[in-house]
Amino acid sequence: MAISRRNLIKLGALAGVAGLTAKAGIGLAAEVAKKPLRILILGGTGFIGPYEVAYAMARGHKVTVFNRGQRQANLPDEVEQLLGDRDKGTLDALKGREWDICIDNPARVPHWIRDAGKILKGRIGHYIVVSTISVYAANDTPGADEDAALVAYTGKNAMKETSDTLRANLSLYGPLKAACEREALKQFPGITTIVRPGLIVGPNDPTDRFTYWPVRLARGGDVLAPGDGNDPVQVIDARDLSEWIVRLAETRTFGTFNATGPGYTMSMAAMLYAIRATNSAGATLHWVPTSFLREKEVSPWGDLPAWIPAQGDSAGFGQRNIARAIAAGLTFRPFATTASETLAWFRSLPAERQAKPGAGLSAEREAEVLAVWRASTAGKSSNA
Repeated sequence: MAISRRNLIKLGALAGVAGLTAKAGIGLAAEVAKKPLRILILGGTGFIGPYEVAYAMARGHKVTVFNRGQRQANLPDEVEQLLGDRDKGTLDALKGREWDICIDNPARVPHWIRDAGKILKGRIGHYIVVSTISVYAANDTPGADEDAALVAYTGKNAMKETSDTLRANLSLYGPLKAACEREALKQFPGITTIVRPGLIVGPNDPTDRFTYWPVRLARGGDVLAPGDGNDPVQVIDARDLSEWIVRLAETRTFGTFNATGPGYTMSMAAMLYAIRATNSAGATLHWVPTSFLREKEVSPWGDLPAWIPAQGDSAGFGQRNIARAIAAGLTFRPFATTASETLAWFRSLPAERQAKPGAGLSAEREAEVLAVWRASTAGKSSNA
């Protein structure tokens, strides 16, 4: 059959998408959507944005991104790129346009959503805002779902908060994201989807909060493992999250969803042993009690990423109910794939970047704490 000019253009666009999807870990075997959509992604160049772009284009959608143009994401030429700064209220590039879907990735202060609403109200059919599980007022109840109480904003005026004021006071993160959710429902009533991810992980993670573990276990030797291994852990691969968000857009699924994983209860021990199984370094895990780590000022989440002791006020951390998201089509690639591909990505980075991980204990600090622990009576039989 002869190839028409129209089909030739489509093939050229598909070739561009192929490079991006291969790099993003998304196969072009992804089914083409039944109805192509015009998708506006606010952001689009951060952690999950490029994955959303790749998946959306692989499924036949037309994508526009709007951001400040300060990050290089190597998006295909077929992606329309609009420039503006939401902190400064410069959204003129969006005026007079219409899209089927708006996916708002970076919204972290409510005036960003208010300003977007002034321009996009009546010009989109579905608004998806990426929030966070940090919006909840408490983490003390295992299995809490999306109906749990949200943290309150107690400042003077949430609408006057900016990226700068948030950076100066990170304790505002959860309250301001909760305020963003309320503003989204106000600006786009009846057409809003709220997605609350847990810890987002995988290749291209700029924080290294999960990457620390695949890198550390692949280095081998004696590894400081926190607690007794029974504390629950929840993470979500950025690709699983991004692809599901696009599918929510395709099905016009509204509502609020906890978006984390995996689809089963995973303990810290299960996570670390699974990561260890993806390499041949033969690391030895030394499980060090939470009480000892506190005594030595080794902090959960910061020094030992992804880990929060399931005790007291944090008894429910790592155990958010995700049944609603799974029912709405959230799926998970094998955890071993996430771990091995995260390590491969990190090893592909320049040496200077690998030398300065963004999270986790330094090798010197880890060895110091382990030496003190192993010198104690309890520490002599703690390895596995």
